[in-house]
Amino acid sequence: MIDVNELRKGVTFDRDDKLYKVLEYTHHKPGRGKATIRVKAREMRSGKIIDMTFISGDRIQDVRLEHHDVEYLYSDDEFYYFMDLENYEQPAIRRNMLAEVAPYLLENMQVKLTFYEGEPIDIDLPTTVDLRVTKADPAVRGDTATGLTKKVTVQTGLEVEVPGFVEAGNVIRVDTRNGAYVTRV
Repeated sequence: MIDVNELRKGVTFDRDDKLYKVLEYTHHKPGRGKATIRVKAREMRSGKIIDMTFISGDRIQDVRLEHHDVEYLYSDDEFYYFMDLENYEQPAIRRNMLAEVAPYLLENMQVKLTFYEGEPIDIDLPTTVDLRVTKADPAVRGDTATGLTKKVTVQTGLEVEVPGFVEAGNVIRVDTRNGAYVTRV
């Protein structure tokens, strides 16, 4: 059991026999009374995002997770398929479980696959990924006091806000934590 004050983004816990992963965490301390902890969490098996509120001092069940190095192979209409680099097994994860990280997945990319009681439930991406720009509108000159930016589409379909000099065919580095442009590669 862990105290709800130990919840942070990325922590996985068990509540009512369901696994949840914390996506957002806020701690609110009013002038009087106990602090409240508000959490936006994703139910790991269904992919639903749920808002939860806890009172400071509450306790929840933590879980023991296993991590395996895997390589992303391909996806179909229902699953994403990976290959374990140690034993060459091919675990699959339902599409709805990886909705927010899917735009960063490239074939043959190595990631860490998270297992709970032998079931694959989540992946850990590298901090940045290099993606090829497939569509870039020309930059529109105008108010350049704040810097000229535009939206581009990369090979996975993700839209990224980039500086005006990035063109179609360029490879850019994108931060997987927030989808922000890092640099041109």
